[in-house]
Amino acid sequence: MSINFKYKPEGNTLKTFMKSNDFFRGIRGPVGSGKSVSCCIEVFRRSLLQKKNKSGIRKSRWAVIRNTNPQLKTTTIKTWLDWFPEDQWGDFAWSVPYTHLIRKGDVEIEVLFLALDRPEDVKKLLSLELTGVWINEAREIPKSIIDACTMRVGRYPSMRDGGATWYGVIADSNAPEEDHWWPIMAGDVPVPDHFNRDQVLMLIKPDNWSFYTQPPALLEKKDKDGSTTAYDPHDLAENKNNLTPKYYDNIIRGKTKGWIDVYVLNKLGSIEEGKPVYPNFKQELHVSTKKLEPNLSQPIWIGVDFGLTPAAVFAQRLVTGRWLILDELVCFDMGVSRFSELLRGEIFKNYKPYEVMIYGDPAGDFRSQTDERTPFQIMRTYGLKSRPAPTNDVALRIEAVDTALSRLLDGKPGFLLDTKCINLKKGFNGGYHYRRIQTSGDRYDEKPLKNRYSHVHDALQYLLMGAGEGRTLLSGKHQNQPTIVNKDWDVFAKQKNKRKTKKIWDIFRKNG
Repeated sequence: MSINFKYKPEGNTLKTFMKSNDFFRGIRGPVGSGKSVSCCIEVFRRSLLQKKNKSGIRKSRWAVIRNTNPQLKTTTIKTWLDWFPEDQWGDFAWSVPYTHLIRKGDVEIEVLFLALDRPEDVKKLLSLELTGVWINEAREIPKSIIDACTMRVGRYPSMRDGGATWYGVIADSNAPEEDHWWPIMAGDVPVPDHFNRDQVLMLIKPDNWSFYTQPPALLEKKDKDGSTTAYDPHDLAENKNNLTPKYYDNIIRGKTKGWIDVYVLNKLGSIEEGKPVYPNFKQELHVSTKKLEPNLSQPIWIGVDFGLTPAAVFAQRLVTGRWLILDELVCFDMGVSRFSELLRGEIFKNYKPYEVMIYGDPAGDFRSQTDERTPFQIMRTYGLKSRPAPTNDVALRIEAVDTALSRLLDGKPGFLLDTKCINLKKGFNGGYHYRRIQTSGDRYDEKPLKNRYSHVHDALQYLLMGAGEGRTLLSGKHQNQPTIVNKDWDVFAKQKNKRKTKKIWDIFRKNG
């Protein structure tokens, strides 16, 4: 029995992706770009290319992976059955694990559909003997799952039965976040500074891995200030012949700029649910297109948030009143002592010639249950003279940042963020948000959701408040007066201990 099957990839990136024989191949593109369909066809095509066993049968076994069972059923399996319907290709087993066994002519393909999104799900793969794996929407899958998949392919058919003609892993994805394993391995972004040595080694791209990026579906039209005003069709967009003429024009209606960037323009980023804390933030306006260089004549201000997810933000205020947000330090599962050590190293490496002012969470003035010392006192042991911010009132802190965002100086923004501040940028673009309350209507929590972006934004707020940005927001006539900070002053030191404080600071200066 001959197999008649027609498919033509619509786009050069799709064609190149399917022609590659690399062990791992990933294709990233906009919604509707044909990437998932190309992976469906690639599973089938590779099965047709499998050499026959002694019985004259081309046998292969594939696993298709998505993050959850609902997504697996409503998207991945639906796409698969659109091309390989049950009435033509054989019954589909709808019990977990969902399985499609295709016997057609001399081809026998077993396709298993699995929901995996957590590192502990690796155990679901340990007993599988596979020819290949297709990972659908890889942005939702951790690197540990990818690594587990690479260990299970090439094991079916067995060598006694001729072995696999080709084996490996294919993957498709919409644009992931900037610190996701995909763009790091593809070379689109550098490895984050906070990654340890083992994490870095796991993200080095092997020679037999390849990543392909499709063109955006639309092109932005921008005004002289760099703000997006409209979108035009893109002549190089792939798979457009299989879409309705107004497909992209219709789907972008009512969508946020962040959503359009990820799902239509194929830009790295994140989409968060909820209401952004800073609606006045505009990436085109507030994110610098080049590295920000601090001015030696002005001090460096540092904001610090404590806890097991500590964070620090480094900034400088120019004489014009403009804020330059230079860098961030974000850590995970780390105590104050280790964080202070890292912060000290960052200051010594990047800001040694500068006068440094550090402000932190006022709650850091209280002793913890596990240590008799306060976080501020622990920081002092590392030569870091930090002070509590003037207030911990969330509304005032947010208003201080929003005031800076809204400021224009000679037609230019009064707040400029260095592009390497990835977590701050993601937070501004919606990662730092108010959670929607599960009721009818648009109701949201009064305080921002505590998540991976809230800590670094707390640090930014403490920085601006400590530097005086929020003093006009505080009650009392004296609060409106600018404060001159003495470099040798320490919140914990009495006047008679000024000499000792200077000695601690000198040790820091000397030893770095």
